[in-house]
Amino acid sequence: MSSSAFQWLSLIGMIWLQAINGTNTDFPAYSSQLKQLLSMSQMQLNNLAFASDAGKLFGFFSGIASAYLPLWLVLMIGSTLGLIGYGNSVCWIIIVCYVVTIRNFSSDSQVAIGLTTSYQGLSAKIYTNIADVISRHNQARTFLFLNSILPFIVCLITVFLVTDIGVMRSKYIDVGFVVMFVITIVTGIYDVISSLQIVTSNISPLNNLIGILVTLFLPLLVSISLKIKELVEYWKTQTERIRVYHSSAEESTREKRSDNNEVKEGEDNIEIQELGMKDEIGVKLMARRIDFWLYFFVYPFGATLGLVFLNNLGQIAESRGCSTTSSLVSLSSSFGFFGRLMSAIMDYFSRSKYAISKSASMAALMAPTAMAFFLLLNKTHIALYTSTAIIGVCTGAFTSISVSTTTELFGSQNFAVNHNVVVANIPIGSFLFGYLAALVYHKEGHEHGKCMGMDCYRKTFLVWGTLCLFGTFLALILHAKTRKVSLQEIW
Repeated sequence: MSSSAFQWLSLIGMIWLQAINGTNTDFPAYSSQLKQLLSMSQMQLNNLAFASDAGKLFGFFSGIASAYLPLWLVLMIGSTLGLIGYGNSVCWIIIVCYVVTIRNFSSDSQVAIGLTTSYQGLSAKIYTNIADVISRHNQARTFLFLNSILPFIVCLITVFLVTDIGVMRSKYIDVGFVVMFVITIVTGIYDVISSLQIVTSNISPLNNLIGILVTLFLPLLVSISLKIKELVEYWKTQTERIRVYHSSAEESTREKRSDNNEVKEGEDNIEIQELGMKDEIGVKLMARRIDFWLYFFVYPFGATLGLVFLNNLGQIAESRGCSTTSSLVSLSSSFGFFGRLMSAIMDYFSRSKYAISKSASMAALMAPTAMAFFLLLNKTHIALYTSTAIIGVCTGAFTSISVSTTTELFGSQNFAVNHNVVVANIPIGSFLFGYLAALVYHKEGHEHGKCMGMDCYRKTFLVWGTLCLFGTFLALILHAKTRKVSLQEIW
């Protein structure tokens, strides 16, 4: 297969990996049942949720491994860890997706990463649909089994796509991205519609699953169409070469062009090497910068709070008397998908001098998240669904933007290790914020460790909303500081 077509095929492989790599995002779909099955308290359930995120504390090992080991081996290590137990497999798989995407789409890495990362927002919906098809009873066991086996199977299928192609920017790259955006938007619309309760009640789980699988295979059209177009162009080129093959002047010109190309390639390599040296910022240097600490504390008050809310979504819905937890999980998953996709589209259309600051984008996402937490103080189901959708889209967009933010602030040379250091705050925040929610839940609870009513999470939502507003303030400080540095560099 030609390098350009394989380039897009590798992107599709990363999309599939991202789509099954959100094994911790489906936790709210079965957490209530697991709590009842194992006779757990809310505090114990929070500890279990923390354990599922705790692997990120050691995520930098996957970053180091990606720098010294073949990427296919890093992928298989991650999938094997997931097969045995949770074992931090998410960090290993996701870092492979990032590195492959950055290397194969070096000129458009932010757009490509945003595009692939968006599909991680579908994980909860995919797992929920498969679990509904397999069994609507004992879903806790079904989810745990799927979380273990499914990533391993998909990793085996996509392992041959985990390679550095080294292809230069194709003339079809923009067309490819536009087509991918159209396919992805169609996928998102289908997922949102199929998550609505009025639709799920009229569509069988099997038909719903078939629909989502079809949307996952649609991106193959980009790689296939590129391959066909390149074959047609190759055939035309070969026909023309045969016609003029005997012209000595043509051969002389061809040799001259070959020499010129070698010189240009050498110049390109020098520029790339110089760029790499410029981007070289290691963990020690990064930890000395105020930008890092501002960014490090912005993240837990934004994306981490959103993730903690989604982890507790099952208990939140149950306490408010909402019986459609699976619909809520699918809704948050679908809107999280759109949030991640939104950041990719913004990156694509703002690649010029009008590019939007990542820190400003984070502040713009955190403000509505804070408002959504305060909206949850309203006891209506509409408020619950609306807040879940807002938190889902903002958390998804924040998670996707954070990848580009790390490279924007600290360069791409040591991205694999640097970004895993940044996201180490997720398990810390998950434990602290989740523990706070569990304490309030336990205090307001009654018999059998259950809590029913608005008081179960009222204080929690007030604290989370206030913290999110404080995080918005920190993001604005980060934006002001980085903007000042950028203006000094320009002048």
